Amino acid sequence: MKEFVEFIAKHLVDHPDGVVVEEKAVEEKKVVLSLKVKPEDVGKVIGKQGKTAQAMRTLLTAIAAKDGKRAVLEIED
Repeated sequence: MKEFVEFIAKHLVDHPDGVVVEEKAVEEKKVVLSLKVKPEDVGKVIGKQGKTAQAMRTLLTAIAAKDGKRAVLEIED
């Protein structure tokens, strides 16, 4: 899951070297991923009206469901 989010984010931003994905909390059935990008790239990751971020969260939810888990994506700058 972590690699998937990192792959998508690196292809969206102007500074792929500034993309960092961390697993903040891993519980039995829940994973919290934190996506950090450079301040000038935050808008590209969030998208208009948050649609890009929501699409990433939807895909992450589908991947986590395959493993029987629940995933949460937090976007930070």
